[in-house]
Amino acid sequence: MNAISKMGFEEATPIQSQTIPLALEGNDVIGQAQTGTGKTAAFGIPLVEKIDVRQEKVQGIVIAPTRELAIQVSEELYKIGASKRVRVLPIYGGQDIGRQIRSLKTKTPHIIVGTPGRLIDHINRKTLRLQSIQTVVLDEADEMLNMGFIEDIESILSEVPDERQTLLFSATMPGPIQRIAERFMSNPQVVKVKAKEVTVPNIQQFYLEVHEKQKFDVLTRLLDIQSPELAIIFGRTKRRVDELAEALNTRGYSAEGIHGDMTQAKRMSVLRQFKEGTIEILVATDVAARGLDISGVTHVYNFDIPQDPESYVHRIGRTGRAGKTGLAMLFVSSRELSQLRNIENTTKRKIDKMKAPTLDEALEGQQKMTIEKLLSTMETSNLSFYKRTAEELLEEHDSVTIIAAALKLMTKEPDSTPVKLTSEPPLVVKERKPKGKGGYSQGGGYKGRDGGNRGDRGDRGDRSRSKGGRPSSNSNRRPNRRVGAKQQ
Repeated sequence: MNAISKMGFEEATPIQSQTIPLALEGNDVIGQAQTGTGKTAAFGIPLVEKIDVRQEKVQGIVIAPTRELAIQVSEELYKIGASKRVRVLPIYGGQDIGRQIRSLKTKTPHIIVGTPGRLIDHINRKTLRLQSIQTVVLDEADEMLNMGFIEDIESILSEVPDERQTLLFSATMPGPIQRIAERFMSNPQVVKVKAKEVTVPNIQQFYLEVHEKQKFDVLTRLLDIQSPELAIIFGRTKRRVDELAEALNTRGYSAEGIHGDMTQAKRMSVLRQFKEGTIEILVATDVAARGLDISGVTHVYNFDIPQDPESYVHRIGRTGRAGKTGLAMLFVSSRELSQLRNIENTTKRKIDKMKAPTLDEALEGQQKMTIEKLLSTMETSNLSFYKRTAEELLEEHDSVTIIAAALKLMTKEPDSTPVKLTSEPPLVVKERKPKGKGGYSQGGGYKGRDGGNRGDRGDRGDRSRSKGGRPSSNSNRRPNRRVGAKQQ
């Protein structure tokens, strides 16, 4: 309770208020809720409560689909268990496995948070033993299914004692996830958060119908008019992200990109700068669509339409978190309108159309922000040092001319620097269908145990390299989904 108070929690979210009492009683729990509803605390509080810090062994394990989510969950669990001195260790691909082995030996963590592939590596090396596990948490289970980790999850659960508590959290409950629940859980209690309780209603959603060549100029005008405090822009591919980040910096915006080809250290550095507000715009592939919990994100821009409606929900869920409001913008071409309707049908909400802003509107928006800055400075700052110079200026020039010059000087006028982005083909997404024994396809997801879609999300690429395999140069890019087109 002391840790929860320090973290600033005042009221439990629906998923927390329903899950925590059941979990504290020792029940297995299936929690079905969208991202951003407070699931980490929902399983974290009962997990930490159950830990006996006097025992120097791993007592709880959390399995997460991505490196970023594993790190964030471990940070949250550390905060929850700080007063109790619970030791938490994240384990994920992209980090030196030797360092992880040393940490497992010297820090003797009570809770492990890891991605499936790297957990399997440690189990096979005998550097992680699970015989003392009392609680297992599967976080974002449907995402792990889509990424092809279903067999790894089954292998991990087979290593855990039968006498344990299992908590499973998933936004959706496809057949394979239900079968895992039936096989590995004991009389689970089901908690569902209804659509009206998730964060999507807190987000204003708009779409703009624009031609591919006009996208970037429209984006910069929106940034000038809306002036977001923190914004995330989603692109479809790694190349797109790199080009967008470079083009935004060329135009004078503070932006950085993040995708699966970047080193783990670089990705964490960019995320830290974004959280601290050093950079205002994060450009990302769908690697950032799940799990990233960054407070203060006011705007999400879907520069490229996502591959499926579920990805759209997770993208815009980066804003409007913890009851706050947010703004989501979606760029579509005339050929992608059917995809827009599919998103509306899935979310059961109409997305309002917005007219693309003009250059004059962008300039007007900049002037309004400049005026607000001037008025704020007049109210909060000591201007005595500058008043003498101001009086001298007024003796030689009229006040209207001086103020107009100040506004012009402070206003960042729309830039006409030419920017060329690689044109991307329109997206046509097929419906989800099971793909083979161990995989499940969702908008270009897992294609099999040797599929090339994991480099951007999980840690299986690291395992293939350790076995002498050659990493795919296109590991982050989902397959082209155009009907009849060759995969790129």
